[in-house]
Amino acid sequence: MKYISFLLLIALYAHGGCSNFDSAGEKADIVIYGGTSAAIISAVQAIKSGKSVIVVSPDRQLGGLSSGGLGFTDTGDKSVIGGLARDFYHRLYLHYQDSASWRWQNQDEYGNKGQGTAAIDGDNRTMWIFEPHAAEKVFEEYVTEYDIDVRRDEWLDRDSGVAMKDGRIVSITTLSGKTYTGKMFIDATYEGDLMAAAGVSYHVGREANSVYEEQWNGVQTGVLHHKHWFATDISPYVVPGDSTSGLLYGVSAEHPGEYGQGDHRLQAYCFRICLSNHPENRVEFPKPDNYNPNNYELLARVFASGWRETFHKFDPIPNRKTDTNNHGPFSTDLIGMNYDYPIASYERRKEIIKEHEDYQKGLMYFLANDERVPADVREEMAQWGLAKDEFVDNGNWPHQLYIREARRMIGQHVMTEHDVFSDQEVADPVGMGSYTLDSHNVQRYIKPDGYVQNEGDIGVKPKKGPYRISYGSLIPKQEECTNLLVPVCVSSSHIAFGSIRMEPVFMILGQSAALAAVLAIDKGTTVQDVEYSALRKQLELESQILGNKK
Repeated sequence: MKYISFLLLIALYAHGGCSNFDSAGEKADIVIYGGTSAAIISAVQAIKSGKSVIVVSPDRQLGGLSSGGLGFTDTGDKSVIGGLARDFYHRLYLHYQDSASWRWQNQDEYGNKGQGTAAIDGDNRTMWIFEPHAAEKVFEEYVTEYDIDVRRDEWLDRDSGVAMKDGRIVSITTLSGKTYTGKMFIDATYEGDLMAAAGVSYHVGREANSVYEEQWNGVQTGVLHHKHWFATDISPYVVPGDSTSGLLYGVSAEHPGEYGQGDHRLQAYCFRICLSNHPENRVEFPKPDNYNPNNYELLARVFASGWRETFHKFDPIPNRKTDTNNHGPFSTDLIGMNYDYPIASYERRKEIIKEHEDYQKGLMYFLANDERVPADVREEMAQWGLAKDEFVDNGNWPHQLYIREARRMIGQHVMTEHDVFSDQEVADPVGMGSYTLDSHNVQRYIKPDGYVQNEGDIGVKPKKGPYRISYGSLIPKQEECTNLLVPVCVSSSHIAFGSIRMEPVFMILGQSAALAAVLAIDKGTTVQDVEYSALRKQLELESQILGNKK
């Protein structure tokens, strides 16, 4: 018997140590599902508040998009970014104060351009523009400094992995068979998988304008914001003008829908790729195994029409690198190829992610090599490549696809454009947003005149500046679940989420969710019964910015 026990002990260590099999080690006051920026910030706050935490992360790399290529931060009004979110950007400032951080470029050569603000804010000691590895380093420093228990590569069993009792989550179980028991749970994923598996209501796609009496939700045919649309007449057919010849790659044959109508469509995803033009830190764009140059014929026709804005969103980050984002009518966004992602199986999601990777790698190769691309564009593209010192364990490609929108909870309060426009009072703010109501294109369709057009790209500024985000948008309805908070897939309409969905805001809401969870534990209440005045006091003590005090 002792011999058998000894063999069992060896087996346990071979699978990662005994702690993962100790039932006491699988229990915590707060269990956080996700590896995003919101997940790590939630964990930091919970530990600061004296609670035990387990972060169950499907991701190996922590930080989500903040460490996954989105370094040209969507700040909006930086004055409303407080608490641990501001601490994150302060730590990046400290990182770049070290001269050793400027390996490929002198700091004075970098400049100081950010998105709506200076990249390096010396007065407030914050850095808003950064390299992916620098952000990942900060998240890992949080893990070490606060001794956060992170279980990586642990995927929720979405079919039967959430144990419920009397409207509360008791535990979650992952595909590896590990079970994590907690008093409170936080779903900090981009997809909202825990929320959905717990039976909480959610929406995918665009609501009709009539649902919440909005203007900018639903189908937006004829609305052309930004510069992400076809400004000239471009034929969508393989043989220009011949509808019998078939459609070019990326063009839908479906009717786009009537203006203001709700649909299942999602704003496009992409990878925020990190490029370098330093000869010693540049990897030539690889030719994908399944590369098909015909997939980019629509872009070739855009070039032939005279368009020359290829490099407009090669946003500079330190050390001669970029955060490269979508720009123009045909770019890094893979429009219309993500509709099933939010509720798809893990296997199907992997296929969608690979499709996006192949498309963008093919796009970069096309721009650098295809003779249909203007010579001046090809010559400039030849100076660029993937940054050799980023994502070194993944072929210099980001680990995280930009999930701009997936599930959105239908919770105690649904944030709408009326909240974002400050046309109605939010009496229970847990943070503030300020960014433009921003949706990328959701479809590429054929107009009645036979030419191609994009639809869904919206950019509308909040009318009265920064706005309050309701605590009610972080929590489910009382009858659905009483110990879950959702700081990423918040309760929001499609177009309101277009403003809320920024990484600084996710960090703000992650911290606020943790503080609410702590109060619910201490007071022995549900998340719906947390006394807002008490929560507000804690939020303010932690330097969250909530607007004018009431």
